[in-house]
Amino acid sequence: MLSLRSYAVGRWIEGTGTPQLLLNPATEEPLAQASSDGVDLAAALDHARRIGGPALRALSFAGRGALLKSIAQAMQAHRDELLDLAVANGGNTRSDGKFDVEGAIATLFAYAEIGEKLGSAKFLVDGEGVQLGRSPRFHGQHVCVPRAGVAVHINAFNFPAWGFAEKAAAALLAGMPVLSKPATSSAMLAHRIMEILVDAKILPEGALSLLVGSPRQLPSLLGAQDVLAFTGSGDTAARIRALPNIISESVRVNVEADSLNAAVLGPDVEPGSDMYELFLTEVQRDITQKAGQKCTAIRRVVVPAAVASNVRDDLVEMLGAVRVGNPALSEVRMGPLATAAQLADARAGVQRLAAEGNLAFGSATPFAAEGVEAGTGFFISPVLVEFAAGAAASAAHAHEVFAPVASLLAYSGEAPEAAAIVARGNGGLVSSLYSDDAGWIEATVFGIAPGNGRIYLGHPKIELSPGPGTVLPQLVHGGPGRAGGGEELGGARALAFYMQRVALEGSRPVIQKLLGTQPG
Repeated sequence: MLSLRSYAVGRWIEGTGTPQLLLNPATEEPLAQASSDGVDLAAALDHARRIGGPALRALSFAGRGALLKSIAQAMQAHRDELLDLAVANGGNTRSDGKFDVEGAIATLFAYAEIGEKLGSAKFLVDGEGVQLGRSPRFHGQHVCVPRAGVAVHINAFNFPAWGFAEKAAAALLAGMPVLSKPATSSAMLAHRIMEILVDAKILPEGALSLLVGSPRQLPSLLGAQDVLAFTGSGDTAARIRALPNIISESVRVNVEADSLNAAVLGPDVEPGSDMYELFLTEVQRDITQKAGQKCTAIRRVVVPAAVASNVRDDLVEMLGAVRVGNPALSEVRMGPLATAAQLADARAGVQRLAAEGNLAFGSATPFAAEGVEAGTGFFISPVLVEFAAGAAASAAHAHEVFAPVASLLAYSGEAPEAAAIVARGNGGLVSSLYSDDAGWIEATVFGIAPGNGRIYLGHPKIELSPGPGTVLPQLVHGGPGRAGGGEELGGARALAFYMQRVALEGSRPVIQKLLGTQPG
């Protein structure tokens, strides 16, 4: 059986102790094992700080961007191999695997381009300089410089390629070395990416490390110059934020956690119209893509009561046409959940929703999937739970079922009520609106904006839109409240998390000479 190794202090390290098994979630076949026991975590962090950090900071943004471009090209050269791993270990259909792997490659290329545009600078001038007194020689200027620590990235199981790339791209471009910790259950893809990069000798020593298996006490070893970016459950994030060193050292922590994303249909949209059909298509795709195991999946479908029965019947028909089974089969459109624990949680979540609403489609009961033996694999059918207009639907607004599960909620059609329903989710990564009514759009956008990191305005005339479920590197990703309070991506905005803003105060000629021609 394949043993996944960690890569730290410039070498591959075999784990000791009792390893965790990695399975094919469709067939439950053991594929690999992983353990982080035996890895000296303090030494790994120290090596990254002492060796990797200075090597990256010695490069310009253009030089760091060139590294990102080389990483993207190396992954692209092994694309088919990486997709095979996404199918086998991630339970992804090939289309879902492309969503992860190709999304990772595109993100790396996007940040490589940002590096090229920033050019020969090694730090960023932040805004215009300011005169601080009567004399024009008394001058102030803000500058952003790379932090001198290590960026620890703890990634989720559902996007082992994209999760790695979107965090590492920003950190490496900013000039911080990275220690990446993929979720163990689906770590084969991230491990293979690391093998490819090490073999290609793309990065300076210490610039990128990989820890497979348990994170153990890793977060408790971080200091004032380090940063931690975490994607996962809100409960785990709360425990990390409460660690004594995180508090005493003011360690920067960015969290992407749970999100009850909403899709809201405007009162002007008629069944059968182009806008209506777009709404149905994007809702169905976001319920079932990656078996609903993505942070941006639509969990709450909010529609005017006048058309709620139409939406229910149409979604039931569309969900019923989705073929669920072994993702290695070309005809299958939705694979299994990632682990047995995820399946158990999903079944319990469906029961919790159904206790307050009505199952319009699917159930929590065992599901006969295509291409596998009965009772094998971590499969669940798509599920749509319908709630009557005015129902409390407390579970729909309080508990995210991380699976192909959505709640159908009716409202009056008025913008304030739609905004109030969305707000009951207590913070989200993305909400989407579908309407041609400018007044309703304006009222709803500004009603829901404080509680969302991104708002998607769906329209059938947009060409090649990937829909609300796709995170683009040009726009920020994150959200307040339940979503974790973090912010990633957003183009060059992502660099701020990995840099220290410092105010220079003194003689204008001295400061200008110090900064040279650095771009703002």
